[in-house]
Amino acid sequence: MNIIIGASGQVGGAVAAGLLKKGKPVKAVVRDERKVSELKGQGAEVAVADAFDKEALIKAFAKGDTLFAITPETGQSDDVLGDTRKMLDNYREAVKAAGIKKIMALSSIGAQYDQGTGNLLMSHMLEAAFSNLDVKMTCIRPAYYFSNWLFHLDTVREKGILPSFLPPDMKIPMVSPMDVAKKVVEIMTSPNLASDRYEIHGRMTYSPEDIARAYAKALNREVTVQEIPRDEWENTLKEAGFTTDAIRNFIEMTDAVIDGRKLSETGEVIVFPGKSRLNEYIAEAIAARP
Repeated sequence: MNIIIGASGQVGGAVAAGLLKKGKPVKAVVRDERKVSELKGQGAEVAVADAFDKEALIKAFAKGDTLFAITPETGQSDDVLGDTRKMLDNYREAVKAAGIKKIMALSSIGAQYDQGTGNLLMSHMLEAAFSNLDVKMTCIRPAYYFSNWLFHLDTVREKGILPSFLPPDMKIPMVSPMDVAKKVVEIMTSPNLASDRYEIHGRMTYSPEDIARAYAKALNREVTVQEIPRDEWENTLKEAGFTTDAIRNFIEMTDAVIDGRKLSETGEVIVFPGKSRLNEYIAEAIAARP
């Protein structure tokens, strides 16, 4: 049985769907009971459990042999890393209770650093969470998600402006979350793994200006990048509803991306082909949110 944490999210949901299409058994773990009927309709078993409820997780993981694990970012935690530690402690206890033998951890490029990278430390902690357990651990480190730019969709639509914490011409590895999910399914169902760590990139690096061009093409309007000044980051995030600690960690992570600390590390690097994947992703996202 494949236990999928975050099965109501974009990557987790696509992983669950992909496994079901291959005829693999899935138990989807969600916090929101409203997602239950949709997942059951796809053929999954469903367990409702909060990551901070150890007993609920133990029940949810029962009869599982493979776990897909994430550390979700919400922007609402008052202690981002402390809450991550509690969550991972609960995962660990539930893994031991269920006797799970294989774990696929959705991490991030830059997870090799143990300090100074803000939210990326959640991935670092995830990769270390199951040490000393008798499990096969595989870490999936995606590049920066295209979906991170959807936060600004309304502003782009209304004003033709794409706000950016990154410099407009700064190119970094980016990837579609749906491509990541496809590769996760492929790895989870493969009898032979080439590596215990996979980095997943898009075909090329992209800049905020590239994102703006993709928006402009999909919306048939001019879109320009507006870089958010460094001294306005905190207020911008506060207005978006982030807590004080979430703001601190987001800023630290963004600084790490800009100064190059979110870098690749030796491992199996998977690059998806297709020049137009960014344009396709943005167009599909806009069509889904009319």
